Amino acid sequence: MEATGKKAVELAKIVEAVARERGITIAVAPQFTDLKTVSEATGVPVFSQHIDAIRPGASTGHILPEAVKASGAVGTILNHSERRIKISEIEETVEMAKTSDLVALVCANTAGVSAAVAALDPHMIAVEPPELIGTGVAVSKARPELITHTVRRIHTVNSHVRILCGAGVSTPEDVAKAIQLGTEGVLLASSVVKSKDPRKLLSEMADAALEATH
Repeated sequence: MEATGKKAVELAKIVEAVARERGITIAVAPQFTDLKTVSEATGVPVFSQHIDAIRPGASTGHILPEAVKASGAVGTILNHSERRIKISEIEETVEMAKTSDLVALVCANTAGVSAAVAALDPHMIAVEPPELIGTGVAVSKARPELITHTVRRIHTVNSHVRILCGAGVSTPEDVAKAIQLGTEGVLLASSVVKSKDPRKLLSEMADAALEATH
């Protein structure tokens, strides 16, 4: 509920302010019902949490890529641990995202899956072991070898895809560690959404990322 309706807009405005102050990119992925509202109220990049590999027509209840684009979103998350799809579906959906001019960010839980996804040429891959999501135990600390191994596997297949790190990221140190292990950013949710002071935490995370990058 901390990121629903008006609260989604409030949180997105905090994200926008921190991103502008630090000169970095932070995107948000609100619920589908808040995509248009958040897009119109802020200048922050907005991603949908999923799209379906469908075309306009008889697909009631599915998420049309063109509708997501029309809402103001610039990208979409695919294959999140809470919304898994088959590799064949990922391939088709990545292509449809590109056709709709949406950035495709695909989540993957292992090095092998990450390498397979890299071959499909999405814009970004987020390494995210599902057992650590929402635990407060960052994958960059609990399983740093998974990140470094996965980064190598991905780059062997696809040298230009951008790599993020997710699952349990909750502190500035977690963010810095993720960057140091070879990723370009993080995917996070509950640590910021449920924070008593999300602006302070995001600012500290942004500073940690910038320091780790230089």
